[in-house]
Amino acid sequence: MKSVFFSISKIRKITKIKPIVLMVILSSLLLSGCVKYDLGVNFNSTNNGELIQHIQLSEKITIFSGDYLSEWLKTLENRARTLAGSIERVSASEIIVKIPFTSAKELQEKFTGFFNTRTSEDSDGSELANITSTLVAEDRNFFLFSRNHLVYDLDLRSLAMLTTKDDSSLVNLDFSLQTPWGIKNIENDENAIQPEKHGNQLIWKLKAGDINHVEVVFWLPNFLGIGTLLIIGFVWLGLYLRYTLLPSPSVQLTVKEL
Repeated sequence: MKSVFFSISKIRKITKIKPIVLMVILSSLLLSGCVKYDLGVNFNSTNNGELIQHIQLSEKITIFSGDYLSEWLKTLENRARTLAGSIERVSASEIIVKIPFTSAKELQEKFTGFFNTRTSEDSDGSELANITSTLVAEDRNFFLFSRNHLVYDLDLRSLAMLTTKDDSSLVNLDFSLQTPWGIKNIENDENAIQPEKHGNQLIWKLKAGDINHVEVVFWLPNFLGIGTLLIIGFVWLGLYLRYTLLPSPSVQLTVKEL
């Protein structure tokens, strides 16, 4: 009897799953790692960066729900455009979204606007509606440099059904962060993940079925402050040359009068 009740509860859960998740489960009979989802944040300086979302679905998934896939990707495109982002459709099942930002505050606002926008279909109690993500980005300006503190939390417990017994997942989720001078990873949370390092980029493998916590600290050049310092330096150098190495205007005037 227990197995019967367990099956019924599972069926009830599946009826609440949106087609995008249901087709992943169905396609898992044929594929492994059928969804690849990469979320990256690239910081070039204090005032220049880019939020990149790369979604790659197995082409065989379109067999189950090609129309829904097209609508879902179109929704992502519309959200990106409202945030001054650009979209590249690599194929019918692959999309790259790039959203620029000019400060840590703007990154946080655009992240919230893109990922935490709910539609009427998202609020129907489905499993996707239970996926929550928050990104908090703070920076402290020290004129020439800025210290940045970034915290990213992603609750994927509602996707536990997509994880197999050997802890492998049908959905490959990555979060990456790239800065010019490297990053210090902070592991002071029980849900913290150990990243992989590739030069000045760190990559975290997110776990479906768990709460994922990412926290880092890094420094960035402030080109506005550096430019201001260079202007001051050029002005000082000009004044120094004018009044130290070159003859003063009064001396030139005396010579002409003679």
